[in-house]
Amino acid sequence: MISQALFIIILAAAIYLFSKNVGKIRRNILLGRPADRSDNPALRWKTMAKIALGQTKMVKRPVAAILHFFIYVGFIIINIEVLEILIDGVFGTHRIFSAPLGGLYNVLIGSFEVLALLVLIACIGFLSRRNIVHLKRFSGVEMTTWPKSDANYILIIEILLMTAFLTMNAADGKLQALGVGHYIHAGGFPISSFLALLLPDSANALEMIERGCWWFHIVGILAFLNYLPYSKHFHILLAFPNTYYSNLNPKGKFENMPSVTNEVKAMLDPSFTPPAAEISRFGAKDVTDLTWKNLMEAYTCTECGRCTSACPANQTGKLLSPRKIMMDTRDRITEVGKGIDAQGKDFKDDKSLLDNYISREEIWACTTCNACAEACPVNINPLEIIVELRQFIVMEESQAPASLNNMFGNVENNGAPWKYSNADRLNWAKTE
Repeated sequence: MISQALFIIILAAAIYLFSKNVGKIRRNILLGRPADRSDNPALRWKTMAKIALGQTKMVKRPVAAILHFFIYVGFIIINIEVLEILIDGVFGTHRIFSAPLGGLYNVLIGSFEVLALLVLIACIGFLSRRNIVHLKRFSGVEMTTWPKSDANYILIIEILLMTAFLTMNAADGKLQALGVGHYIHAGGFPISSFLALLLPDSANALEMIERGCWWFHIVGILAFLNYLPYSKHFHILLAFPNTYYSNLNPKGKFENMPSVTNEVKAMLDPSFTPPAAEISRFGAKDVTDLTWKNLMEAYTCTECGRCTSACPANQTGKLLSPRKIMMDTRDRITEVGKGIDAQGKDFKDDKSLLDNYISREEIWACTTCNACAEACPVNINPLEIIVELRQFIVMEESQAPASLNNMFGNVENNGAPWKYSNADRLNWAKTE
């Protein structure tokens, strides 16, 4: 009863803390401007199933895709085993699913062990790619000590959790063979049976190992659950809504700004009254000027670097890194959220996303080619944030680069980006 009570307390505390932290992230996301992404639900469900569930954009890099598939499938399926552990912990039972599932239970446990081994292999592979092979896309000015450590922490935690699971099964299998206490004959152990050869034969020692690994495994999972909101691994949860609310328009399509459209309507029709919820600022200077979808994407970013590795500006030595755009946006909205927690909803500081986090040199290096949006495995679009920041600079500050001002002047005067008048436009085609 003491262990049950302790387990229930730990479980309740973990759920409470996780709910509280997720609530803060949800609040932060909703600080963004409204955006309607409720159209065409059938296509949205299809997109989510294809991109988030089907992992179709991962296959462009086969090695990473295979390793990620092992972890992804293992994470989903092994959660069935976690459900059994939770029930056992609350009610003081042991392998409660074994009786109702019968022979299927042996198949399930055996499958979980194979998946656990594949997860171990994948995690070791990812650790090697990051720390031994040193793939270029895992480096960059934005990949400071914390982002690099965060990725390693996640992989190490998963290795420890899978090792504890297999060791627990190994000890359990030996205890079943010895006929000790409540250790009923249940489960197939194709992997842990080899690990059992390394364990002692003493029943007391085996019980200590089995119980120790049981507690480490489940408490480790609950701790990892509460680590997610602070980690890039939060994409485990947000990848699904983020892909569901994807922008379904062609990637090269730019939408008219509603605020500009309404101003033009007001100029052409004096009787037109702009909507009451009209936006007072063109573009975005800070994170609260972005849409809630932009902020959700910032929290969904996996920091994998595929966007930056595909960016032609970055590859030619420019300062721009699409991954940094998303990481800076997430850092800034998190800072704003902490300020609201400390000082209330009227929190203000002297910082903004533009200039304090993202420099103007970065955003003007962008070619708007959409390579970053195409490369992202969870449909994040850094270009939308870049364009919003550009719109603020041009329309609010009138501080566009000289080359753009020349183009604007040519468009206004000549109807084209070039300095030639309409009458001279076809002179190049004339022959001597």
